Amino acid sequence: MDLLELARGPALQWAISIFIAGVLWRLLGVFLLRSKKDLSEPRNPAAWKGLRLIALRSWPRREFLEGTAFGVVMGYAFHVGLLVSLFFFAPHVLFFADVARGLIGTDLRGLVGFGWPTLPNGIITLLAAISVAALLAVLVHRFVNPVKRLISNFDDYFSWFVTFAPLVTGMAAFAHLAGWPYERLLAFHLLSVELLLVWFPFG
Repeated sequence: MDLLELARGPALQWAISIFIAGVLWRLLGVFLLRSKKDLSEPRNPAAWKGLRLIALRSWPRREFLEGTAFGVVMGYAFHVGLLVSLFFFAPHVLFFADVARGLIGTDLRGLVGFGWPTLPNGIITLLAAISVAALLAVLVHRFVNPVKRLISNFDDYFSWFVTFAPLVTGMAAFAHLAGWPYERLLAFHLLSVELLLVWFPFG
């Protein structure tokens, strides 16, 4: 068994199993938390007002914007780029279909009843590069900011690494980085994604 077969086979199965079990364990812990009964009367039962408030609170108030603008902008840049490149890159969509077929015996179209479009490779590459740049900027900011540097620990840096690695290895595999066999680059990309899956519930 070579590295790519390991990444596509046993390593992927173990990573998905640990990810699912870990997320369910964390959710169970949240649901079992004891909380005091809410005795206050709801001010407005309209659900859309709650969703509107969530949307409004997703951006900091003007009074705090000066101190938090960097983190907010970098956070949105990273997450939007990551999510779009994850779910709208054609090879990823095919990969999800293969994984779904292996887990439940049908592809994504059979699972949800419809497929979704993919974006051109140029747009995906640009968004992935923006995500990489945002992650690098956040890391540098963590180093140069004395407060963030003081409170940062292993979890912060390792979580950054396991998030950064799939983006970089994916871009390297897509670009067919000179001197490296494509199969090895793809194996590194898959293994980095599997490391992220394993770390996700615990980091």
